[in-house]
Amino acid sequence: MGRIYPVIQLALPFAVLGILVLLLRWTWSPRKGRSLVPRTPRRGAPDEYGLLVAVAAPADDTETGRLTARLDAAGIRWTLVDTTQGRRLMVWPDAAPSARRLLRDTGAAP
Repeated sequence: MGRIYPVIQLALPFAVLGILVLLLRWTWSPRKGRSLVPRTPRRGAPDEYGLLVAVAAPADDTETGRLTARLDAAGIRWTLVDTTQGRRLMVWPDAAPSARRLLRDTGAAP
């Protein structure tokens, strides 16, 4: 019985190391849909953002702040994305007509 403990003491670190290697391989697996590590986001065209609709193309940070303040004041939810065609202010489709109408007098609506 005294000889089993040294074998366990020698095998246990290798078993723990093997389990860690398997977990890390699974976590960092490059196969699509299997990795737990998020991919680096890529820029897309303005129409590649799911249900979101582009309502403005602000030229700089000042204009972006002005337009987003107007949308916030009107209670319209928005997001700012960098697309392959430049920066776009996006909203949900049901809010797009009112957002465009609100931004039209600023000259920013496409």
